[in-house]
Amino acid sequence: MNRILISEIILYVEDQQRSTAFYTKLLRKNPVLNVPGMTEFELSQTCKLGLMPNSGIAKILSDKIPHPQTGNGIPRCELYLVVKDLEIEFENAKQTGAKLISPPEDRDWGDKVCYFADPDGHIIAFAEKL
Repeated sequence: MNRILISEIILYVEDQQRSTAFYTKLLRKNPVLNVPGMTEFELSQTCKLGLMPNSGIAKILSDKIPHPQTGNGIPRCELYLVVKDLEIEFENAKQTGAKLISPPEDRDWGDKVCYFADPDGHIIAFAEKL
């Protein structure tokens, strides 16, 4: 029995407005929530992408772990998106200003994948099944 109803991936970001503008262009959709401290994009009926400022999560985490700001620019996660048309997403990501890490290539796990980085260094992969 699966008790998880919805998944949300939350990226800690330096500048919520900058990241919201970036992901609005990259995903070509508006956020479903955009308030100080949290932006959310619906990726599917059961998955959302959240953007939370480093300073906001730091208040919750207090002094239990290092401040998220100390990891700015360091790849801390990968957002792997399987898409219908890889070339369209590849071109859109370049137009958006995402930093190209690796162009589309056939990978040995059965996907053709390209990799980019967002303004905070998080890795974004667009994949298409071979």
